[in-house]
Amino acid sequence: MENGSLSQNGEPHIISSDSGGRRGGWITFPFVTGAAIGLTLAVGGWLANLIVFLIQEFHIKSIDAAQISNIVNGCSCFFPVIGAIIADSFFGSFSAITISSCVSFLGSFLLTLTATLDSLKPQPCVSGSELCQPTSNLQSANLYTTLALLSIGLGGTRFTLATMGANQFDKPKSQASFFNWYIFTLYSTTVVSLTVIVYVEDNVGWKWGFGIGVITNLIGLAIFLCGIRFYRFDKPKGSPFVGLARVVVATTRKRNLQISSESKDYCYRGDHGMTDIAVATPSKSFGSVHTYILNIIVQVDCDTDFFF
Repeated sequence: MENGSLSQNGEPHIISSDSGGRRGGWITFPFVTGAAIGLTLAVGGWLANLIVFLIQEFHIKSIDAAQISNIVNGCSCFFPVIGAIIADSFFGSFSAITISSCVSFLGSFLLTLTATLDSLKPQPCVSGSELCQPTSNLQSANLYTTLALLSIGLGGTRFTLATMGANQFDKPKSQASFFNWYIFTLYSTTVVSLTVIVYVEDNVGWKWGFGIGVITNLIGLAIFLCGIRFYRFDKPKGSPFVGLARVVVATTRKRNLQISSESKDYCYRGDHGMTDIAVATPSKSFGSVHTYILNIIVQVDCDTDFFF
């Protein structure tokens, strides 16, 4: 089966099959899942134990720590939608994953520094006393910046990796098999991160648990980049929101345009240029809404300078 995907430099190439082609296929599976394992291990530890970390190290009240954790979890669920749109519309999956992995690594590194350096967190409470030193503005800014970087990094890799991995295959059966193994690997790794790494954080030290996350994040990124010569790169398709914005602008600017009653003044531009197909002349039954639609069809589709 032939496929016209793009190589890294944007040149088209031909893929002959799922396994025997020059790019794509099952040879990419270890790199994609290896990256998923490393990034999941890095994320699971801090995300699952965030409330405890905030209470013990930053002396935040339990209800406030729960609210912060809920916000972070909400962002972790919402940012993948933004990451998918950016990957599909502008940068492509490979670039989005690489950038997000670097952002996640930076966030993990800052979190490890926060747990290690006394200047980045409040001093421990006096033994036997409930009086604790409050968090300074600098320490709060560092904490929230770190959490933002971690959430953004998670958003760009969480499901984009799965999408890129599935795009390496032509046959639906191979794609389904990939998703089965990918999800199995993802949840198995999540179990490890929620048990082993959390145990290290609670019983050995926060800096050691977060340090493991930094190492696994770096290893996952390295594994992902090692497969660059095997990947199939899909060309970004552009954002649909740009077209919607242009329609709104064109409709607003041409809302007072006089509509012709002759059908020859209405055309349809297909993928291969102007055609001889004429649309029906406007009627007044739909009022201004019909006028707006005709403005979009005629002025946007037939006038090459509609936006300017």
